[in-house]
Parts: sequence; structure tokens; C-alpha cells
Amino acid sequence: MRLITFTDKKSTWIGILQDDRIVDLSVAAPDLPKEMVAFLEAGDAALEKARAVADAEATIKLSDVALESPVLRPPKILAVGLNYREHVEETGREFPKVPIIFNKQSTSATGPFAPILRPHESIAMDYEGEMGVIIGKRCRRVPKERYAEVVAGYTVLNDVTIRDWQRRSPTMTMGKSWDSHCPMGPAIVTPDEVDISKLELKTLVNGDVRQHSDTSYLIFDVPTLIEHLSTAFTLEPGDVIATGTCAGVAAAMEGQPWLKHGDVVRVEIESLGAIENKVVDDKGGVVIE
Repeated sequence: MRLITFTDKKSTWIGILQDDRIVDLSVAAPDLPKEMVAFLEAGDAALEKARAVADAEATIKLSDVALESPVLRPPKILAVGLNYREHVEETGREFPKVPIIFNKQSTSATGPFAPILRPHESIAMDYEGEMGVIIGKRCRRVPKERYAEVVAGYTVLNDVTIRDWQRRSPTMTMGKSWDSHCPMGPAIVTPDEVDISKLELKTLVNGDVRQHSDTSYLIFDVPTLIEHLSTAFTLEPGDVIATGTCAGVAAAMEGQPWLKHGDVVRVEIESLGAIENKVVDDKGGVVIE
């Protein structure tokens, strides 16, 4: 299944994506929760009810709605640094002995085709195409051999990074967590539909390929990451793990071609789909509500 969150003229719902049409779960299975985290929290029974209607008539055209981040407000966004061999090499850093973990704030989540806001506080805005893992069960101390029991599915994301803010402090959070800097989607692809061992990944800026690799080059694979993270703290339904990016980031290129207003960034992952986001200067000011 390809589970999505979408907004129509009335409200925001969850559904199942069938090519260019949508099965609205609020209609096809009205007893199911209508928000993704609540749906995942409902467990295997909810997934089976959704699966039972996955081939129902898809009554909504994808072109008539806006796709949102599959998880609107993830409880946690946990990201992995330096997790592709060639990316470690282009940075000149040593290979990590254990996963390098940082967090992106949940307010950085945005839709797969929503604009990315370029802050006026920096010009060093970078892209990082990545595979995301969506946690489906509350879990702790999960051994590697049982990782599949807790995965709801996989998605595409862009770990947008403000490099000077990332580097000016010992931790990376401030450079990784700006609003709109974690576009993801278009869907949560359930594990039965994809083999993640070798998925091709591309990041394009204005049509030019900047990153091109596959998930077989991960230093720490998904089972290892889930075991490592869940040793320290509880993972919850809707948590997102950003598994790391490959070589080709702007920071490592000659001239450092940072993202600018009007650029279009597209991240494609085989079997998972693609997200595409336009960079827009953030003209916002003080907000107090």
C-alpha cells in the first residue's frame, strides 16, 4: 500500500494512493482513524482494514487535492549523519564507528511538493536526498533481527540543511530544523511492496543530477539504526528516521552552489516515488500567536 495524507476543499484526510487516484479511507473504511499517527497507533488491525479496501474504487483525482507530508507532525524526526561511504569521503571525515544521530524538529516537516523556505539569515542552504523510515509500533530495545516488526513503511525526504548554522555549534540541530526543511512523501510505502536493500536514489537541482547512489552503500543499515536508536529511547508510531545522504551535496562541490530563490529540488527513490520542492525566499517576520 501507499498511504498518504491529503487535503481537499473540506479538510485533511488519509488515503491510499493508486497511481493518479486516491482511495479515501474516511469513506472506504469510515471506522478507521482519519489522521496518520492515530491510524498507525491503531496497529495491525487498522492496517488490515485499510488493506482490505486498497483495491476499492479510487474516487478522488490526485490532481484535485494537495498531498501533505504523510505524517503531518512526526513525534520525532531522527536523522543520521555521514551514513554513505562516498559522502564521508567527500567531506574528508573519518568513517563513523557508531551512527551519528541528530534530530530535526517536527515543525520542519512539510509536503512533498510544498515550497522550501530559504531564510534571509543565511545563504548556505543545501539539499540532502534521503530514504526515510516510518515507525509503526511503539518499541524499545528492538534487536536487528526483529526490526521489520516495527516498520510501517518507507518514504522519500530531503534533509534540507543550513550549513553555517549547522557548523557554528557542536550539535547540528539548529542547521537542520528550520521550518519547511524536511519535505517528505509522496507516500508511506509499506514494506511488502519494496525491497530497500538496493534502491536507486537521485537528487536533481533544476534538472541537473547532483546526487546519484543507492541504498546498498549505507554504512549503517535500517536494522542497525533501529536497534541503535531504540536502545536509548522509545520509538513511537509516526517517528521518522532519515537514513543519511550520499555524495554530491553543494557544500562539497566546487564553488558551493547553494540553493537560491526559484531553484527546484527533486529527490527520486526507486519504488518509493519522488518529491519536488521549489525554493522560495522566506519573507516572514516576527510571529507571536
